[in-house]
Amino acid sequence: MANGSVATVNECRGGIGTYISENLTLCGRSPRVTWAGYGAAWAAFACLNFLLPLPEGLSREGMSVLAILAWASIMWVSEAMPVGITGISIPTLLILTRALPWTNGNPPMGLVFSGFTTHEVWLCLFAFFTGALIQLLGMDKRIALAILDRIRASTVGRIIWGMFGVNLVLAFLIPAANARAATIMPVVQGITGLLGDTPREREAKKAIVIQSMVYASMISGLFILTGHMPNLIMTGLFEKNGFKNLGYFNWMLLHVPYLLLFALSQWWVRAHFKTDGVAIAGGHDQIHRQHKALGPMSRAEKAMLAVFALVGLLFMTGKGSPVVLHHYQLGVIGLVGIMILFIPGLFPFKWKAVQDRTIWGTFLLLGGAITMTDAMTKSGLAGWTAEHIHGFVQGMGWWQTLAVMMLGTQILRLGMLSNVAAVAMLAPIVFAMGPKLGLHPVAFTLLICNVDTFAYLLPTQITAAVIAYGTGTFSTADYARSGWVCVLLAIAFGIGVMAPWYALFGLPVWNPAAPWPY
Repeated sequence: MANGSVATVNECRGGIGTYISENLTLCGRSPRVTWAGYGAAWAAFACLNFLLPLPEGLSREGMSVLAILAWASIMWVSEAMPVGITGISIPTLLILTRALPWTNGNPPMGLVFSGFTTHEVWLCLFAFFTGALIQLLGMDKRIALAILDRIRASTVGRIIWGMFGVNLVLAFLIPAANARAATIMPVVQGITGLLGDTPREREAKKAIVIQSMVYASMISGLFILTGHMPNLIMTGLFEKNGFKNLGYFNWMLLHVPYLLLFALSQWWVRAHFKTDGVAIAGGHDQIHRQHKALGPMSRAEKAMLAVFALVGLLFMTGKGSPVVLHHYQLGVIGLVGIMILFIPGLFPFKWKAVQDRTIWGTFLLLGGAITMTDAMTKSGLAGWTAEHIHGFVQGMGWWQTLAVMMLGTQILRLGMLSNVAAVAMLAPIVFAMGPKLGLHPVAFTLLICNVDTFAYLLPTQITAAVIAYGTGTFSTADYARSGWVCVLLAIAFGIGVMAPWYALFGLPVWNPAAPWPY
Protein backbone atom coordinates (compact mmCIF):
# COMPACT_ATOMS: atom_id res chain seq x y z
CA MET A 1 0.00 0.00 0.00
CA ALA A 2 1.33 3.42 -0.89
CA ASN A 3 2.25 5.95 1.81
CA GLY A 4 -0.66 8.16 0.82
CA SER A 5 -3.03 5.23 1.25
CA VAL A 6 -1.64 4.48 4.70
CA ALA A 7 -2.08 8.11 5.65
CA THR A 8 -5.68 8.02 4.47
CA VAL A 9 -6.41 5.00 6.64
CA ASN A 10 -4.69 6.54 9.64
CA GLU A 11 -6.74 9.70 9.28
CA CYS A 12 -10.05 7.78 9.26
CA ARG A 13 -12.04 8.90 12.30
CA GLY A 14 -14.88 6.35 12.12
CA GLY A 15 -15.27 3.11 14.06
CA ILE A 16 -13.75 -0.28 13.38
CA GLY A 17 -16.29 -0.96 10.62
CA THR A 18 -15.30 2.21 8.78
CA TYR A 19 -11.63 1.42 9.27
CA ILE A 20 -12.03 -2.08 7.75
CA SER A 21 -14.16 -0.76 4.89
CA GLU A 22 -11.54 1.86 4.09
CA ASN A 23 -8.81 -0.78 4.03
CA LEU A 24 -10.79 -3.01 1.66
CA THR A 25 -11.67 -0.11 -0.62
CA LEU A 26 -8.04 0.98 -0.83
CA CYS A 27 -7.15 -2.59 -1.84
CA GLY A 28 -9.68 -2.44 -4.67
CA ARG A 29 -12.18 -4.70 -2.90
CA SER A 30 -15.89 -4.16 -2.29
CA PRO A 31 -16.45 -4.21 1.49
CA ARG A 32 -20.04 -5.41 1.05
CA VAL A 33 -19.17 -8.28 -1.30
CA THR A 34 -16.08 -9.31 0.66
CA TRP A 35 -17.83 -9.44 4.01
CA ALA A 36 -20.87 -11.14 2.50
CA GLY A 37 -18.61 -13.94 1.25
CA TYR A 38 -16.66 -14.11 4.51
CA GLY A 39 -19.83 -14.25 6.61
CA ALA A 40 -21.50 -16.79 4.33
CA ALA A 41 -18.47 -19.09 4.55
CA TRP A 42 -18.46 -19.13 8.33
CA ALA A 43 -22.26 -19.40 8.51
CA ALA A 44 -22.18 -22.47 6.25
CA PHE A 45 -19.37 -23.96 8.32
CA ALA A 46 -21.26 -23.41 11.60
CA CYS A 47 -24.54 -24.81 10.27
CA LEU A 48 -22.99 -27.96 8.87
CA ASN A 49 -20.59 -28.65 11.72
CA PHE A 50 -22.72 -27.70 14.75
CA LEU A 51 -26.41 -27.25 13.91
CA LEU A 52 -27.63 -29.67 11.24
CA PRO A 53 -28.27 -33.34 12.12
CA LEU A 54 -26.06 -36.00 10.61
CA PRO A 55 -27.41 -37.28 7.28
CA GLU A 56 -27.94 -41.02 7.14
CA GLY A 57 -24.77 -42.85 6.22
CA LEU A 58 -22.38 -39.94 6.86
CA SER A 59 -20.00 -40.04 9.84
CA ARG A 60 -19.36 -37.13 12.18
CA GLU A 61 -15.89 -36.79 10.62
CA GLY A 62 -17.41 -36.73 7.15
CA MET A 63 -19.83 -33.99 8.24
CA SER A 64 -16.93 -31.91 9.55
CA VAL A 65 -15.07 -32.31 6.27
CA LEU A 66 -18.26 -31.28 4.43
CA ALA A 67 -18.38 -28.14 6.60
CA ILE A 68 -14.75 -27.35 5.75
CA LEU A 69 -15.42 -28.03 2.05
CA ALA A 70 -18.37 -25.61 2.07
CA TRP A 71 -16.29 -23.00 3.92
CA ALA A 72 -13.37 -23.31 1.51
CA SER A 73 -15.59 -23.31 -1.60
CA ILE A 74 -17.34 -20.09 -0.56
CA MET A 75 -14.03 -18.46 0.36
CA TRP A 76 -12.57 -19.48 -3.01
CA VAL A 77 -15.62 -18.27 -4.97
CA SER A 78 -15.91 -14.95 -3.13
CA GLU A 79 -12.13 -14.51 -2.66
CA ALA A 80 -12.97 -13.04 0.74
CA MET A 81 -9.59 -14.37 1.87
CA PRO A 82 -6.59 -14.86 -0.44
CA VAL A 83 -6.87 -18.27 -2.10
CA GLY A 84 -3.52 -19.37 -0.69
CA ILE A 85 -4.55 -18.50 2.86
CA THR A 86 -7.75 -20.45 2.37
CA GLY A 87 -5.62 -23.37 1.21
CA ILE A 88 -3.36 -23.36 4.27
CA SER A 89 -6.40 -22.92 6.53
CA ILE A 90 -7.86 -26.28 5.46
CA PRO A 91 -5.37 -28.33 7.55
CA THR A 92 -5.97 -25.95 10.46
CA LEU A 93 -9.72 -26.56 10.39
CA LEU A 94 -9.18 -30.31 10.01
CA ILE A 95 -7.27 -30.20 13.29
CA LEU A 96 -9.72 -27.93 15.14
CA THR A 97 -12.77 -29.98 14.12
CA ARG A 98 -11.07 -33.36 14.62
CA ALA A 99 -12.31 -34.29 11.17
CA LEU A 100 -9.52 -36.88 10.99
CA PRO A 101 -9.00 -39.21 13.99
CA TRP A 102 -6.50 -38.16 16.66
CA THR A 103 -4.01 -40.65 18.12
CA ASN A 104 -3.29 -40.71 21.88
CA GLY A 105 -4.59 -37.16 22.23
CA ASN A 106 -2.39 -35.85 19.42
CA PRO A 107 -3.64 -34.46 16.09
CA PRO A 108 -2.66 -36.45 12.97
CA MET A 109 -0.28 -33.81 11.62
CA GLY A 110 0.99 -36.08 8.87
CA LEU A 111 -2.52 -36.60 7.55
CA VAL A 112 -3.82 -33.04 7.80
CA PHE A 113 -0.74 -31.66 6.05
CA SER A 114 -0.49 -34.54 3.58
CA GLY A 115 -1.22 -32.21 0.66
CA PHE A 116 1.95 -30.26 1.44
CA THR A 117 4.20 -33.33 1.49
CA THR A 118 3.20 -34.99 -1.78
CA HIS A 119 5.56 -35.26 -4.72
CA GLU A 120 3.16 -33.16 -6.80
CA VAL A 121 3.68 -30.13 -4.55
CA TRP A 122 7.47 -30.22 -4.82
CA LEU A 123 7.28 -30.77 -8.56
CA CYS A 124 5.04 -27.71 -8.68
CA LEU A 125 7.48 -25.64 -6.59
CA PHE A 126 10.28 -26.38 -9.04
CA ALA A 127 8.01 -25.21 -11.85
CA PHE A 128 7.18 -22.02 -9.95
CA PHE A 129 10.86 -21.19 -9.39
CA THR A 130 11.58 -21.93 -13.06
CA GLY A 131 8.76 -19.60 -14.09
CA ALA A 132 10.09 -16.84 -11.83
CA LEU A 133 13.59 -17.11 -13.31
CA ILE A 134 12.23 -17.23 -16.87
CA GLN A 135 10.44 -13.93 -16.26
CA LEU A 136 13.47 -12.33 -14.60
CA LEU A 137 15.60 -13.30 -17.58
CA GLY A 138 13.01 -12.00 -20.06
CA MET A 139 12.95 -15.38 -21.78
CA ASP A 140 9.14 -15.41 -21.90
CA LYS A 141 9.12 -12.46 -24.29
CA ARG A 142 12.02 -13.91 -26.30
CA ILE A 143 10.20 -17.23 -26.73
CA ALA A 144 6.97 -15.53 -27.82
CA LEU A 145 8.65 -13.22 -30.35
CA ALA A 146 10.93 -15.98 -31.67
CA ILE A 147 8.00 -18.26 -32.46
CA LEU A 148 5.92 -15.49 -34.04
CA ASP A 149 8.92 -14.31 -36.06
CA ARG A 150 9.76 -17.85 -37.19
CA ILE A 151 6.27 -18.51 -38.57
CA ARG A 152 6.19 -15.03 -40.16
CA ALA A 153 2.95 -14.17 -38.39
CA SER A 154 1.13 -11.51 -40.40
CA THR A 155 -2.52 -12.64 -40.42
CA VAL A 156 -4.91 -13.18 -37.53
CA GLY A 157 -4.90 -16.93 -38.12
CA ARG A 158 -1.10 -17.17 -38.07
CA ILE A 159 -0.91 -14.98 -34.98
CA ILE A 160 -3.34 -17.25 -33.11
CA TRP A 161 -1.52 -20.43 -34.14
CA GLY A 162 1.77 -18.82 -33.22
CA MET A 163 0.46 -17.89 -29.78
CA PHE A 164 -0.72 -21.47 -29.32
CA GLY A 165 2.87 -22.55 -29.94
CA VAL A 166 4.05 -19.94 -27.43
CA ASN A 167 1.62 -21.29 -24.82
CA LEU A 168 2.73 -24.84 -25.49
CA VAL A 169 6.39 -23.98 -24.90
CA LEU A 170 5.59 -21.86 -21.85
CA ALA A 171 3.49 -24.70 -20.38
CA PHE A 172 6.77 -26.59 -19.85
CA LEU A 173 8.24 -23.60 -18.02
CA ILE A 174 5.37 -21.72 -16.33
CA PRO A 175 3.06 -24.08 -14.43
CA ALA A 176 -0.16 -22.09 -14.04
CA ALA A 177 -2.54 -21.03 -16.84
CA ASN A 178 -3.18 -17.67 -15.18
CA ALA A 179 0.55 -17.02 -14.96
CA ARG A 180 0.96 -17.83 -18.65
CA ALA A 181 -1.94 -15.54 -19.55
CA ALA A 182 -0.39 -12.70 -17.56
CA THR A 183 3.02 -13.39 -19.12
CA ILE A 184 1.87 -13.17 -22.73
CA MET A 185 -0.60 -10.33 -22.20
CA PRO A 186 1.89 -7.55 -23.13
CA VAL A 187 2.83 -9.41 -26.34
CA VAL A 188 -0.83 -9.96 -27.25
CA GLN A 189 -1.71 -6.34 -26.55
CA GLY A 190 1.20 -5.21 -28.68
CA ILE A 191 -0.07 -7.32 -31.58
CA THR A 192 -3.70 -6.20 -31.29
CA GLY A 193 -2.45 -2.61 -31.13
CA LEU A 194 -1.25 -3.03 -34.73
CA LEU A 195 -4.83 -3.58 -35.89
CA GLY A 196 -7.12 -0.72 -36.82
CA ASP A 197 -10.63 0.06 -35.61
CA THR A 198 -12.82 -1.23 -38.43
CA PRO A 199 -15.61 -3.68 -37.44
CA ARG A 200 -13.64 -6.66 -38.83
CA GLU A 201 -10.47 -5.62 -37.04
CA ARG A 202 -12.31 -5.18 -33.73
CA GLU A 203 -13.69 -8.71 -34.09
CA ALA A 204 -10.20 -9.95 -34.95
CA LYS A 205 -8.83 -8.43 -31.74
CA LYS A 206 -11.45 -10.35 -29.74
CA ALA A 207 -10.47 -13.61 -31.43
CA ILE A 208 -6.75 -13.06 -30.80
CA VAL A 209 -7.17 -12.24 -27.11
CA ILE A 210 -9.66 -15.02 -26.30
CA GLN A 211 -7.78 -17.71 -28.21
CA SER A 212 -4.26 -16.69 -27.19
CA MET A 213 -4.82 -15.91 -23.52
CA VAL A 214 -7.62 -18.31 -22.57
CA TYR A 215 -8.22 -21.26 -24.88
CA ALA A 216 -4.56 -21.81 -25.83
CA SER A 217 -3.42 -21.41 -22.23
CA MET A 218 -5.91 -23.97 -20.89
CA ILE A 219 -5.48 -26.58 -23.64
CA SER A 220 -1.68 -26.46 -23.56
CA GLY A 221 -1.82 -26.92 -19.77
CA LEU A 222 -3.76 -30.17 -20.10
CA PHE A 223 -1.00 -31.64 -22.26
CA ILE A 224 1.85 -30.98 -19.78
CA LEU A 225 1.63 -32.59 -16.33
CA THR A 226 3.08 -29.52 -14.59
CA GLY A 227 1.30 -27.05 -16.88
CA HIS A 228 -2.03 -27.18 -15.05
CA MET A 229 -2.55 -27.52 -11.29
CA PRO A 230 -5.60 -29.85 -11.54
CA ASN A 231 -3.37 -32.40 -13.31
CA LEU A 232 -1.29 -32.70 -10.14
CA ILE A 233 -4.37 -32.97 -7.91
CA MET A 234 -5.64 -35.91 -9.95
CA THR A 235 -2.32 -37.75 -10.17
CA GLY A 236 -1.89 -37.30 -6.42
CA LEU A 237 -5.35 -38.83 -5.84
CA PHE A 238 -4.57 -41.74 -8.15
CA GLU A 239 -1.25 -42.48 -6.47
CA LYS A 240 -2.79 -42.56 -3.00
CA ASN A 241 -5.30 -45.11 -4.24
CA GLY A 242 -2.72 -47.44 -5.74
CA PHE A 243 -2.63 -46.15 -9.33
CA LYS A 244 1.03 -45.17 -9.47
CA ASN A 245 3.67 -44.20 -12.03
CA LEU A 246 1.49 -42.03 -14.25
CA GLY A 247 4.56 -39.92 -14.94
CA TYR A 248 5.46 -36.94 -17.09
CA PHE A 249 5.92 -38.80 -20.37
CA ASN A 250 2.88 -41.07 -20.01
CA TRP A 251 0.70 -38.09 -19.11
CA MET A 252 1.74 -36.41 -22.37
CA LEU A 253 0.92 -39.53 -24.38
CA LEU A 254 -2.49 -39.82 -22.75
CA HIS A 255 -3.41 -36.19 -23.45
CA VAL A 256 -1.80 -35.37 -26.79
CA PRO A 257 -5.18 -35.54 -28.64
CA TYR A 258 -6.34 -32.49 -26.68
CA LEU A 259 -4.00 -30.44 -28.86
CA LEU A 260 -6.41 -31.19 -31.73
CA LEU A 261 -9.17 -29.54 -29.71
CA PHE A 262 -7.46 -26.21 -30.27
CA ALA A 263 -7.86 -26.71 -34.01
CA LEU A 264 -11.59 -27.26 -33.49
CA SER A 265 -11.91 -24.19 -31.30
CA GLN A 266 -9.93 -22.18 -33.84
CA TRP A 267 -12.28 -23.33 -36.61
CA TRP A 268 -15.26 -22.08 -34.60
CA VAL A 269 -13.67 -18.83 -33.41
CA ARG A 270 -12.53 -17.96 -36.93
CA ALA A 271 -16.06 -18.54 -38.25
CA HIS A 272 -17.75 -16.76 -35.34
CA PHE A 273 -15.57 -13.62 -35.38
CA LYS A 274 -15.11 -13.75 -39.19
CA THR A 275 -11.34 -13.36 -39.02
CA ASP A 276 -10.48 -15.27 -42.18
CA GLY A 277 -8.25 -13.12 -44.37
CA VAL A 278 -7.78 -10.31 -41.84
CA ALA A 279 -4.16 -9.14 -42.12
CA ILE A 280 -2.11 -7.14 -39.63
CA ALA A 281 -0.50 -4.16 -41.34
CA GLY A 282 3.25 -4.35 -40.76
CA GLY A 283 2.65 -7.22 -38.33
CA HIS A 284 5.58 -9.47 -39.16
CA ASP A 285 7.99 -6.57 -39.72
CA GLN A 286 7.13 -5.17 -36.28
CA ILE A 287 7.52 -8.57 -34.62
CA HIS A 288 10.83 -9.15 -36.44
CA ARG A 289 12.19 -5.76 -35.28
CA GLN A 290 11.21 -6.45 -31.67
CA HIS A 291 12.78 -9.90 -31.83
CA LYS A 292 16.05 -8.58 -33.27
CA ALA A 293 16.12 -5.80 -30.68
CA LEU A 294 16.47 -8.43 -27.94
CA GLY A 295 19.92 -9.34 -29.24
CA PRO A 296 21.59 -12.73 -28.78
CA MET A 297 20.79 -14.97 -25.83
CA SER A 298 22.71 -14.20 -22.65
CA ARG A 299 24.83 -16.77 -20.83
CA ALA A 300 22.24 -16.82 -18.05
CA GLU A 301 19.49 -17.68 -20.55
CA LYS A 302 21.61 -20.50 -21.97
CA ALA A 303 22.22 -21.76 -18.42
CA MET A 304 18.47 -21.76 -17.81
CA LEU A 305 17.88 -23.81 -20.96
CA ALA A 306 20.59 -26.27 -19.94
CA VAL A 307 19.09 -26.75 -16.46
CA PHE A 308 15.60 -27.24 -17.83
CA ALA A 309 16.83 -29.66 -20.51
CA LEU A 310 18.55 -31.78 -17.83
CA VAL A 311 15.61 -31.78 -15.43
CA GLY A 312 13.15 -32.29 -18.29
CA LEU A 313 15.13 -35.35 -19.41
CA LEU A 314 14.92 -36.74 -15.87
CA PHE A 315 11.16 -36.03 -15.76
CA MET A 316 10.63 -38.09 -18.91
CA THR A 317 12.86 -41.05 -18.05
CA GLY A 318 11.47 -42.16 -14.70
CA LYS A 319 9.36 -45.19 -13.86
CA GLY A 320 6.73 -45.94 -16.50
CA SER A 321 8.61 -44.23 -19.34
CA PRO A 322 9.77 -46.13 -22.44
CA VAL A 323 13.39 -45.39 -21.47
CA VAL A 324 14.00 -45.67 -17.72
CA LEU A 325 17.16 -43.99 -16.43
CA HIS A 326 16.16 -43.76 -12.75
CA HIS A 327 13.43 -44.76 -10.29
CA TYR A 328 12.92 -41.49 -8.42
CA GLN A 329 9.49 -39.90 -8.28
CA LEU A 330 8.81 -36.57 -9.99
CA GLY A 331 8.80 -34.62 -6.73
CA VAL A 332 12.32 -35.80 -5.92
CA ILE A 333 13.50 -34.74 -9.38
CA GLY A 334 11.81 -31.38 -8.79
CA LEU A 335 13.73 -30.92 -5.54
CA VAL A 336 16.98 -31.84 -7.30
CA GLY A 337 16.09 -29.26 -9.95
CA ILE A 338 15.62 -26.60 -7.26
CA MET A 339 19.07 -27.38 -5.86
CA ILE A 340 20.57 -26.95 -9.33
CA LEU A 341 18.70 -23.68 -9.98
CA PHE A 342 20.22 -22.13 -6.90
CA ILE A 343 23.86 -23.09 -7.40
CA PRO A 344 25.69 -19.93 -6.30
CA GLY A 345 26.39 -17.60 -9.21
CA LEU A 346 24.44 -19.55 -11.82
CA PHE A 347 22.00 -16.65 -12.27
CA PRO A 348 22.54 -12.93 -11.55
CA PHE A 349 19.55 -12.49 -9.22
CA LYS A 350 19.09 -12.09 -5.50
CA TRP A 351 16.72 -14.41 -3.67
CA LYS A 352 14.25 -11.58 -3.04
CA ALA A 353 13.81 -11.01 -6.78
CA VAL A 354 12.98 -14.69 -7.27
CA GLN A 355 10.66 -14.94 -4.27
CA ASP A 356 8.74 -11.83 -5.34
CA ARG A 357 7.90 -13.52 -8.66
CA THR A 358 7.09 -16.95 -7.23
CA ILE A 359 3.33 -17.51 -7.00
CA TRP A 360 3.26 -18.66 -3.39
CA GLY A 361 -0.51 -18.23 -3.16
CA THR A 362 -1.07 -20.88 -5.82
CA PHE A 363 1.47 -23.14 -4.10
CA LEU A 364 -0.51 -22.92 -0.84
CA LEU A 365 -3.79 -23.34 -2.74
CA LEU A 366 -2.51 -26.54 -4.37
CA GLY A 367 -1.35 -28.02 -1.06
CA GLY A 368 -4.68 -27.21 0.58
CA ALA A 369 -6.65 -28.60 -2.36
CA ILE A 370 -4.73 -31.90 -2.28
CA THR A 371 -5.27 -32.10 1.49
CA MET A 372 -9.00 -31.59 0.93
CA THR A 373 -9.24 -34.40 -1.62
CA ASP A 374 -7.42 -36.72 0.79
CA ALA A 375 -9.67 -35.75 3.71
CA MET A 376 -12.82 -36.28 1.64
CA THR A 377 -11.69 -39.81 0.87
CA LYS A 378 -10.50 -40.74 4.37
CA SER A 379 -13.57 -39.33 6.14
CA GLY A 380 -15.98 -41.16 3.85
CA LEU A 381 -17.47 -37.92 2.46
CA ALA A 382 -16.42 -38.69 -1.11
CA GLY A 383 -18.03 -42.14 -1.02
CA TRP A 384 -21.21 -40.82 0.61
CA THR A 385 -21.57 -38.03 -1.96
CA ALA A 386 -20.85 -40.43 -4.82
CA GLU A 387 -23.57 -42.77 -3.54
CA HIS A 388 -26.14 -39.95 -3.65
CA ILE A 389 -25.13 -38.67 -7.11
CA HIS A 390 -25.03 -42.25 -8.34
CA GLY A 391 -28.85 -42.36 -8.41
CA PHE A 392 -29.08 -39.66 -11.07
CA VAL A 393 -27.07 -41.61 -13.65
CA GLN A 394 -27.74 -45.20 -12.61
CA GLY A 395 -28.76 -47.38 -15.53
CA MET A 396 -27.25 -45.11 -18.19
CA GLY A 397 -24.63 -46.24 -20.66
CA TRP A 398 -21.05 -45.08 -20.19
CA TRP A 399 -21.27 -42.33 -22.80
CA GLN A 400 -24.61 -41.08 -21.44
CA THR A 401 -23.15 -40.98 -17.94
CA LEU A 402 -20.18 -38.98 -19.21
CA ALA A 403 -22.45 -36.53 -21.04
CA VAL A 404 -24.67 -35.91 -18.00
CA MET A 405 -21.73 -35.55 -15.61
CA MET A 406 -19.83 -33.25 -17.97
CA LEU A 407 -22.85 -30.97 -18.44
CA GLY A 408 -23.47 -30.98 -14.69
CA THR A 409 -19.87 -29.98 -14.09
CA GLN A 410 -20.25 -27.00 -16.43
CA ILE A 411 -23.37 -25.85 -14.56
CA LEU A 412 -21.57 -26.18 -11.23
CA ARG A 413 -18.65 -24.13 -12.55
CA LEU A 414 -20.83 -21.11 -13.36
CA GLY A 415 -20.30 -19.88 -9.81
CA MET A 416 -16.64 -20.83 -9.28
CA LEU A 417 -13.55 -18.92 -10.37
CA SER A 418 -10.92 -21.46 -9.42
CA ASN A 419 -10.41 -24.49 -11.64
CA VAL A 420 -8.07 -25.86 -8.96
CA ALA A 421 -10.75 -25.58 -6.26
CA ALA A 422 -13.39 -27.14 -8.51
CA VAL A 423 -11.25 -30.18 -9.33
CA ALA A 424 -10.20 -30.55 -5.68
CA MET A 425 -13.89 -30.88 -4.82
CA LEU A 426 -14.93 -33.00 -7.81
CA ALA A 427 -12.02 -35.43 -8.23
CA PRO A 428 -12.50 -37.59 -5.08
CA ILE A 429 -16.27 -37.74 -5.63
CA VAL A 430 -15.98 -38.73 -9.29
CA PHE A 431 -13.20 -41.22 -8.45
CA ALA A 432 -15.46 -42.90 -5.85
CA MET A 433 -18.41 -42.94 -8.29
CA GLY A 434 -16.51 -44.84 -11.00
CA PRO A 435 -16.68 -48.37 -9.52
CA LYS A 436 -20.29 -47.83 -8.37
CA LEU A 437 -21.26 -47.11 -11.99
CA GLY A 438 -19.16 -49.92 -13.43
CA LEU A 439 -16.60 -47.47 -14.84
CA HIS A 440 -12.82 -47.26 -14.57
CA PRO A 441 -12.14 -44.76 -11.75
CA VAL A 442 -9.01 -43.20 -13.30
CA ALA A 443 -10.40 -42.82 -16.82
CA PHE A 444 -13.74 -41.56 -15.48
CA THR A 445 -12.05 -38.97 -13.25
CA LEU A 446 -9.78 -37.75 -16.05
CA LEU A 447 -12.65 -37.37 -18.53
CA ILE A 448 -14.95 -35.47 -16.15
CA CYS A 449 -12.34 -33.26 -14.48
CA ASN A 450 -10.53 -32.41 -17.72
CA VAL A 451 -13.77 -31.04 -19.17
CA ASP A 452 -13.98 -28.76 -16.13
CA THR A 453 -10.99 -26.95 -17.65
CA PHE A 454 -13.19 -25.80 -20.55
CA ALA A 455 -15.50 -23.61 -18.47
CA TYR A 456 -15.83 -21.01 -21.21
CA LEU A 457 -19.30 -19.55 -20.57
CA LEU A 458 -18.31 -16.61 -18.35
CA PRO A 459 -14.94 -14.85 -17.96
CA THR A 460 -15.32 -15.19 -14.19
CA GLN A 461 -15.01 -19.00 -14.38
CA ILE A 462 -11.27 -19.03 -15.17
CA THR A 463 -8.58 -16.71 -13.82
CA ALA A 464 -6.87 -16.58 -17.22
CA ALA A 465 -10.16 -15.34 -18.71
CA VAL A 466 -10.42 -12.66 -16.03
CA ILE A 467 -6.94 -11.46 -17.03
CA ALA A 468 -7.94 -11.47 -20.71
CA TYR A 469 -11.18 -9.63 -19.93
CA GLY A 470 -9.11 -6.97 -18.20
CA THR A 471 -7.65 -5.95 -21.57
CA GLY A 472 -11.04 -4.42 -22.44
CA THR A 473 -11.00 -6.11 -25.85
CA PHE A 474 -14.22 -8.13 -25.54
CA SER A 475 -17.47 -8.07 -23.56
CA THR A 476 -19.01 -10.79 -21.40
CA ALA A 477 -21.55 -11.39 -24.17
CA ASP A 478 -18.76 -11.78 -26.75
CA TYR A 479 -17.09 -14.35 -24.53
CA ALA A 480 -20.29 -16.33 -23.91
CA ARG A 481 -21.33 -16.39 -27.58
CA SER A 482 -17.92 -17.77 -28.48
CA GLY A 483 -17.60 -20.06 -25.48
CA TRP A 484 -20.80 -22.09 -25.43
CA VAL A 485 -19.96 -23.85 -28.70
CA CYS A 486 -16.41 -24.54 -27.46
CA VAL A 487 -17.86 -26.12 -24.30
CA LEU A 488 -20.03 -28.46 -26.38
CA LEU A 489 -17.05 -29.27 -28.61
CA ALA A 490 -15.00 -30.17 -25.52
CA ILE A 491 -17.74 -32.48 -24.20
CA ALA A 492 -18.14 -34.20 -27.56
CA PHE A 493 -14.35 -34.47 -27.92
CA GLY A 494 -14.03 -36.04 -24.47
CA ILE A 495 -16.63 -38.71 -25.23
CA GLY A 496 -15.84 -39.36 -28.88
CA VAL A 497 -12.04 -38.99 -28.94
CA MET A 498 -10.51 -39.08 -25.46
CA ALA A 499 -12.45 -42.07 -24.10
CA PRO A 500 -11.34 -44.36 -26.98
CA TRP A 501 -7.82 -42.90 -26.78
CA TYR A 502 -7.56 -43.73 -23.07
CA ALA A 503 -8.77 -47.27 -23.88
CA LEU A 504 -5.99 -47.59 -26.47
CA PHE A 505 -3.48 -46.97 -23.67
CA GLY A 506 -5.07 -49.45 -21.25
CA LEU A 507 -7.65 -47.21 -19.52
CA PRO A 508 -11.07 -48.18 -20.95
CA VAL A 509 -13.64 -46.11 -19.06
CA TRP A 510 -16.24 -48.86 -19.61
CA ASN A 511 -14.13 -51.54 -17.88
CA PRO A 512 -13.42 -50.94 -14.15
CA ALA A 513 -11.46 -54.20 -13.90
CA ALA A 514 -8.89 -53.31 -16.57
CA PRO A 515 -5.35 -53.87 -15.20
CA TRP A 516 -3.34 -50.75 -14.45
CA PRO A 517 -0.99 -50.31 -17.43
CA TYR A 518 1.76 -48.42 -15.59
